[in-house]
Amino acid sequence: MASGEAAGKEIIRAEGIKRVFGRGSGAVTVLKDVDIQLFQGKLVALKGRSGSGKTTLINLLSALDQPTEGKITFNGRELTSMTGKQRDEVRRKEMGLIFQSFALIPLMSAYENVEFVLRVSGYPAQERKQAAVEALERVGLKPRMHHRPFELSGGEQQRTAIARAIAHKPKLILADEPTAELDSRTGLHIIKVFRDLVERSGMTIALTTHDPAIMEIVDQVYELEDGQIVSHS
Repeated sequence: MASGEAAGKEIIRAEGIKRVFGRGSGAVTVLKDVDIQLFQGKLVALKGRSGSGKTTLINLLSALDQPTEGKITFNGRELTSMTGKQRDEVRRKEMGLIFQSFALIPLMSAYENVEFVLRVSGYPAQERKQAAVEALERVGLKPRMHHRPFELSGGEQQRTAIARAIAHKPKLILADEPTAELDSRTGLHIIKVFRDLVERSGMTIALTTHDPAIMEIVDQVYELEDGQIVSHS
């Protein structure tokens, strides 16, 4: 695996992150003393067992949630000091999110799912079609782009979700267990799609996983245990 520091520009940094849910005697600390750096053009795995804090960390890095303590900086701007509206704007225009459930709109084709998100994010109308088609082509789905989710395999649905996340050319993609619902062969193919995106476009991709096979393909691994980073390689 390559060193993150060799990649150059820092895309996102989290410092002293703590996340507590609940209050008083019912409070649960899910993350504590977490520091993490992601660099441009790297594929990074956040590794850990269920309950280790991986999903909470992804939600914080993507500005879907706010830390109880600590600071997160994205592309030189502090996310944790922004208003909710400002964070939404950053997420829509500069980040791409991928979920294990795919979260596709069932009555829309693969192309319509991708184009719809571009429309919602304010992407220029005259450029939406080309951007959607290009994104689907990059994940090998152009021949299937007019099929709806129920007509696609699990791997094809996940590739549609990836196309939707990359169509607006984000600087950072965050994926929560993107291969969890797929068989091992299909899951490995999805990770190779990520690898190709990183190498060809310079995107930064961070994904949560507990699959040891994925560790051989990524550039960096942060391992979480009981809400803390216990190793970084």
